[in-house]
Amino acid sequence: MASTQVLFLIFFVSFLSPSPSLSSHVSLSVSPKTLTRSNRTVRIQWSGVDSPSDLDWLGIYSPPNSPDKEFIGYVFLNSSRDWQSGSGYVDLPLVDLRSNYVFRVFRWTRNEVSDRHHDHDGNPLPGTKHRLAASEEVGFGKVLGPDQIHLSITDREDEMRVMFVTVDGAESFVSYGLDMEKLDRMAKTDVRRYERKDMCDYPANATIGWRDPGFTHDGVMSNLEKGKRYYYTVGSDSGGWSAIRSFISRDNNSNETIAFLFGDMGTYVPYSTFYRTQDESKSTVKWILRDIEALGDKPAFISHIGDISYARGYAWIWDEFFNQIEPIASAVPYHVCIGNHEYDWPAQPWRPWWSLYGVYGKDGGGECGVPYSVRFQMPGNSSFPTGTGSPHTQNLYYSFDFGVVHFLYISTETNFLQGSDQYNFIKSDLESVDRNKTPFIVVQGHRPMYTTSNEVRDAPLREKMLESLEPLLVDNNVTLALWGHVHRYERFCPVKKFTCVHTNSSFTAGGAPVHVVIGMAGQDWQPIWEPRSDHPDVPIFPSRRGQCTVGESLGTRGLLPRGRS
Repeated sequence: MASTQVLFLIFFVSFLSPSPSLSSHVSLSVSPKTLTRSNRTVRIQWSGVDSPSDLDWLGIYSPPNSPDKEFIGYVFLNSSRDWQSGSGYVDLPLVDLRSNYVFRVFRWTRNEVSDRHHDHDGNPLPGTKHRLAASEEVGFGKVLGPDQIHLSITDREDEMRVMFVTVDGAESFVSYGLDMEKLDRMAKTDVRRYERKDMCDYPANATIGWRDPGFTHDGVMSNLEKGKRYYYTVGSDSGGWSAIRSFISRDNNSNETIAFLFGDMGTYVPYSTFYRTQDESKSTVKWILRDIEALGDKPAFISHIGDISYARGYAWIWDEFFNQIEPIASAVPYHVCIGNHEYDWPAQPWRPWWSLYGVYGKDGGGECGVPYSVRFQMPGNSSFPTGTGSPHTQNLYYSFDFGVVHFLYISTETNFLQGSDQYNFIKSDLESVDRNKTPFIVVQGHRPMYTTSNEVRDAPLREKMLESLEPLLVDNNVTLALWGHVHRYERFCPVKKFTCVHTNSSFTAGGAPVHVVIGMAGQDWQPIWEPRSDHPDVPIFPSRRGQCTVGESLGTRGLLPRGRS
């Protein structure tokens, strides 16, 4: 027993103590030590690093007692201009992870670089054998209200849903009204959360990936007038209120539909982590915000069709993602459908024989759709059991009208074959569309039915989509089918059974939908798309009155169909 205690003591001391021979003169400081708002920047300064190396690095940790190998991210010291002097600094914006941060400096030597210890992209991860210094803790003090605020449409035209995150799940509200100086209406929010035990596989259910997600609140603003600007704030007197924000309520009598549509955006973070994140997503959010502000009092919404945050089991990436999109998602409804990186795991319940060659793998990082299902609430009540004790997967398939367009979202990750609940929903939904109210139908899903990608593993899935779903799209005169997953832009002719229905330079309504792949909002694993000069630029949405404009800006496509025929 005594030897066991001694061994533990030795391990404990070596875990907490820097290497004496390397760290006797290294100091590490951080300022400020108390933050009051997410995305506040801290400055981390170091000095006294002897014989600086371009492999010396700074680790970012939360919670503070995390083992050295379980960082949330890292930055090499050579990112500081004066690093070769042994001193320097980096500025990092921090989001509220509901636990304090600490920072640690390490020396990583070249003979310790090993391909056996690498990230998900095959790049060696920095070694933690030689810790030089550790900082004091940095925390969030009295936070000024909740964060991660985002809107979504409900099944009722006169409602708007708002969701946000708090530290403790205390009773919270949404206060709203037509006058910013007089928010005279209030709605109480429901609250829910998920736990580590709800995760289905590594790394989501391991200490390296799990972090406390906080409490997700869900409130509905009701009895809204059509096409009006409403102001709102969320929170409570005890926990603080958010800044006042605003949105334009839905108006399905409008002759105009404005939507920002894209897939596979992901998350920008100001550090390296266990896989390469999506730096380009920062520009996508920036330009969408510019366009939203230019719209004035016109209603619009955002559609993100799968591969949402690319957290892949590393929980803090969801916090980074929702803080990143908050400027746009708190101003217009933010709608999603599920992708492989939110859901897929080895034991998922729907794995037909034709998918056993790699269609559904480990892309969800063990999350099995749980964070996606809790953090978002889309219209409808679609769900699918996980086959474990985890909550059912939500937000799989649903639809709504927005102006002159009927939008239908589907799941390519769960059963869509003939006879399934999803197939029956899709069939019923398409057959019941009132084309006098919404002359255009847009279907959206993650994995494409048509693409030039030659990825072999998805071929069986595409065949089953063509077999089960294409007849529904064709028979019901779907105008446009939008897909992600392939990280480039591809537009096809109106196509049925791999044959163009219309090859002339003017669009003729009916026959087959136009298929467009739009998975280029942030993730860039695919080669850059090259324009084809021989492809005619023709409108997708015909109209006897008005016009249709399609705008592109850094990874998004905006649809503005106008008029009813």
